[in-house]
Amino acid sequence: MTQQTSPTPSSDGSPNLEELVDDPSAVVAVAPEELEKDPPRVGISPELSMDPYGEEDLDISRDDFEALLTDFGADLQEVREGEIVQARVLKITDTSVILEFGFKSEGSVPLDEFKEPETLAEGDEVEVLLESLEDDDGIVVLSKRKADFLRVWEKIKEAHEADRPVKGTLARKIKGGVTVDLMGVDAFLPGSQIALRRVPNIEDLIGETYRFMIIKLNKRRRNIVVSRRVILEAERERKRKLLVKELLVGQVREGTVKNITDFGAFIDLGGLDGLLHITDMSWGRVGHPSEVVDIGRNLDIKVLDIDWDRERISLGLKQLLPYPWTDIDKKYPVGSRVRGKVVSITNYGAFVELEKGVEGLVHISEMSWTRNIRHPSKLVTIGDEIEAVVLKVDPEDEKISLGMKQIEEDPWLSLPMKYPSGTRITGKVRNLTSFGAFVEVEPGIDGLVHVSDMSWTRRVEHPSEIVQKGQDLDVLILDIDAENKRISLGVKQLDDDPWPVIAQRFAPGVECEGTVTRVQDKGVVVDLGDDIEGFVPASHAAVENMDRLEEFFHAGDSVDLKVLESDATNRRIVLEVTTAPERRAPEPEPEPELEAEADEEPAEVGATVDVDGSGDDAGEEG
Repeated sequence: MTQQTSPTPSSDGSPNLEELVDDPSAVVAVAPEELEKDPPRVGISPELSMDPYGEEDLDISRDDFEALLTDFGADLQEVREGEIVQARVLKITDTSVILEFGFKSEGSVPLDEFKEPETLAEGDEVEVLLESLEDDDGIVVLSKRKADFLRVWEKIKEAHEADRPVKGTLARKIKGGVTVDLMGVDAFLPGSQIALRRVPNIEDLIGETYRFMIIKLNKRRRNIVVSRRVILEAERERKRKLLVKELLVGQVREGTVKNITDFGAFIDLGGLDGLLHITDMSWGRVGHPSEVVDIGRNLDIKVLDIDWDRERISLGLKQLLPYPWTDIDKKYPVGSRVRGKVVSITNYGAFVELEKGVEGLVHISEMSWTRNIRHPSKLVTIGDEIEAVVLKVDPEDEKISLGMKQIEEDPWLSLPMKYPSGTRITGKVRNLTSFGAFVEVEPGIDGLVHVSDMSWTRRVEHPSEIVQKGQDLDVLILDIDAENKRISLGVKQLDDDPWPVIAQRFAPGVECEGTVTRVQDKGVVVDLGDDIEGFVPASHAAVENMDRLEEFFHAGDSVDLKVLESDATNRRIVLEVTTAPERRAPEPEPEPELEAEADEEPAEVGATVDVDGSGDDAGEEG
């Protein structure tokens, strides 16, 4: 049995360390009062300075060994789960970072938990949260993101409780909003909280730094929600209260275009919105507000009206410019020639812009001396540069009448001298109406041949009985009214009046034969030959029932006649029937053409023949 010996005390009464090292079996006994007086230094176990199982003693002095032990104790961390520890980067892979912490303990952290992974290098010191020393798989669990979160949580919590704004940087766009770098941790900024109005392109804001209010915290889920709009609204309300006191009608203030509609633009005056109506944007014509202003643009505008009860502010932009209609009659005197651009076309004319805010109307009747223009678009189009003459100026109603045809000489003024009455010309029949035919005298200038001037002897019901459209026709100039732009033409005047001779040929009492041409309510018209017509009044038709002439006379019937009156002045011959006609049934009216065709040729299989022409579709429309 080994005998234990007590070390010899040193001169100051403390145990002798040299004897402790030399004698491994020595036991140090220290009185309690000595511990309170001077706590002993940590002793060095003899096993650390001498290897009893080795062949050689450790080649190190006591002081050096004690220094090494002290340094190692300083580096050794006391690590506990749930605390932040200092770790050193050992290795970086494509997906994770291998870290060393404590006394040769290792763990890995996903690479995406580092804010700037590209700046990491082996040997770098980082802080991580020790979540678990050993999970179910025996692996150390570390988190960089949670460590960052815990470091700033208290600051964020304090700012939230104090309702104090914090600075953050917009990091990246995500679904529903933006991730904000807030003191090194991620916070969520909803899209509706970025600004006072919707931001069309959030990507343009990435990297910008703003002040935010923390509106929601959840430590367990590490959820932080921030808002920039809250700060902007508070600032807007502050400016609004100040603006209400300062804003007056007639002021010129700077504003920012906030929104654009079809009828105008809303301008942010710095706390209050005003409406800049499209009619107050320019003295000229504005098709859409976007032609004048852009969203986000700063501009000077004038306050036109304020309605605090309805919170409406009317603004004007054109009111900052001179009124263009001042002394307009001196600038554009009547008779002067002007140039302008066609900006609008209507059914009745074209509007021409002479300058910004000043437009004149060229009425359709003032576009051409000779052409019959159905619509102004046949002559001009929007954007055309035209020359016109000022016809009338009305400064009060802001109206200017212009004429295009006045640029050229009126051809009607020279027509009476060029075509005096009695001039014979040849022209093309351009149009037929119920009262006559229009014949081209010159390009764009037509004259009228009235039905009464087509034949000396026939009573013409419609001009198509004598002429056809497109036919070249010889006519005689009867009269030219240059002021009213009318030309009267005649066909029958090409020949001498035959009525003096006709009156002698068909003198009263002369008996003759005629052919019925048509039956009228008051009598019968007969052809006496040589295009001479006579009229048999119903009272001289030799029938008892004068209301039913059509039952006694049919077109083409020959009748015996006697002249009662021959008037060369009024160009008429009145006759009576000398041989009473027989009563016959009226001629049947011709059946509808569609029905006749149906009788002649059967309809195809599956087709429906509607004899009365109404048709199934027509019936549905009715």
